[in-house]
Amino acid sequence: MDEVTQAVENLKKEWSQAVAQLEVCIAAIESCGKMGKGTEEAMSLPRLNGSAQDALQLLNALQCRLDLLAEQLPTFEEVQSGQATLGSWKEQYQRLRVRLRSANLQAKANMGKAAQEERELLLGGGEESTIRRRNLQTKAGMTSAAESITESLRRSRQLMVQEVERSANTLSTFDESTSVLRKAEGEYQGHRSLLMRTRGLLSTMQRQDVLDRIILTVGFLIFSLAVLYVVSRRIGLLTLQRKLADAIRSGSVSAGDILGKVPQDGPAPTNAPRVYDEL
Repeated sequence: MDEVTQAVENLKKEWSQAVAQLEVCIAAIESCGKMGKGTEEAMSLPRLNGSAQDALQLLNALQCRLDLLAEQLPTFEEVQSGQATLGSWKEQYQRLRVRLRSANLQAKANMGKAAQEERELLLGGGEESTIRRRNLQTKAGMTSAAESITESLRRSRQLMVQEVERSANTLSTFDESTSVLRKAEGEYQGHRSLLMRTRGLLSTMQRQDVLDRIILTVGFLIFSLAVLYVVSRRIGLLTLQRKLADAIRSGSVSAGDILGKVPQDGPAPTNAPRVYDEL
């Protein structure tokens, strides 16, 4: 059986029990004043009315709960049956309220009649009237004390019911907070894995950056050495050219001597310094 269907069945059982309890209270209220104890029954009437009001409040709460559950039933037929049951409950609730009001009116009439009979008996005089008066006073005191205790217990019960409802609301709030925290934990785990992957990528990029710097540094050093080598060779050739030019100008060496040193059986070396422009 579905959970919602089972909850509706439980509500029906609670409704039957509450209705039976209310009918007992209504019957007791209707009988007030019929036993010839008008004073005692008048003191017990508030207690009976309090129990009846508690039963009415319970019936009203059951109607609200059924109204919420009826829309959640699994099939359309069950939804229609739940709504029909709710309608019959509302009609029965109104009838019980009318019966309770009629019972109170009947009880007041009965107690008024019983009080009139007691008054006539007490004013009649004699030993029986005196004993009757003392008994009534004793019973009135005991009944008043019992009613006070009953009222205190009733208030305590209402406070306990309120505390239970507050605790239930608190537990519901805790459950919702727990579900929210679990969702947040799941999202945190997802972000954590993403951050770990991002961290790994950053580490790889940092290592690649260091490697690129090393390659660039080594390449720059090699290029610098090549430039220094080329510059040094070029400076050496220029120095040799200047020396030959100075020697030719001073007459210590002639151009014919320089040309005589060139091999005759082969082409002139390509790496020989060109001094003709300087001459």
